[in-house]
Amino acid sequence: MFGGTCGYFKLDSWVMANIAQLGTQRFCRRFLNRTNDPCGRQFDQMTQAARSGCANNAEGSARHRTSRETEMKLTDVARASLAELAGDYINWLLNQDLVPWEKNSPEARAVYEVRLDTPDYGDDVVHDACAHILAQKKKFATWLDSPDDVVVANVLLILLARVINMLNHQMESQGEAFQEEGGFREKLTAIRHDVMSKQEEAPVCPDCGAPMRRRKAKAGRNAGQEFWGCSAYPKCNGTRKVE
Repeated sequence: MFGGTCGYFKLDSWVMANIAQLGTQRFCRRFLNRTNDPCGRQFDQMTQAARSGCANNAEGSARHRTSRETEMKLTDVARASLAELAGDYINWLLNQDLVPWEKNSPEARAVYEVRLDTPDYGDDVVHDACAHILAQKKKFATWLDSPDDVVVANVLLILLARVINMLNHQMESQGEAFQEEGGFREKLTAIRHDVMSKQEEAPVCPDCGAPMRRRKAKAGRNAGQEFWGCSAYPKCNGTRKVE
């Protein structure tokens, strides 16, 4: 019930966020300098926001089996971090008296029309996921490798908008699942109630009078069948059949 997961490797939002992170790291190395970022603060803020978008999305997905509430909170942090990063790119353009490409402009539509492939991972998921990210990143290379910082900033803005939209849909699905399944506390409460109800119905040991516990035979002709075993085992071997 509470096993971990690495399902985020298959999320388009995680793949696209990684592309945006790699693009942001390269953007900062290429276009930020001592003149426009003398203290290196913008470099740090942009790269950290890009990392947060990836890391919190992954961590939230990894927590979905144990806490839907935590999953939603971390997904929201990822979304907020990427929105902050988008603001940095908008500010970059505004500082040059420019505005982002219009959504329906030919330039923007060309980027929006690039679709991600469905991942096909084998046994080595980490290796295959990284290879998948690099393969998808190449689809945007024409723009991301441009020597024009305005082009790169606009493309990264579009990629971030796409990731944020994906995260919005994720949060809607997470909210629906939370309503149907409950969260971590609800699951623990259900388990506790189940255990308590079984304990209340448990008979006493015919040999020593201690309360008994429901067990399952692991071997022999009764393997797999449930029986009542003494809670004082191994000091007491008393058993009863489950009626």
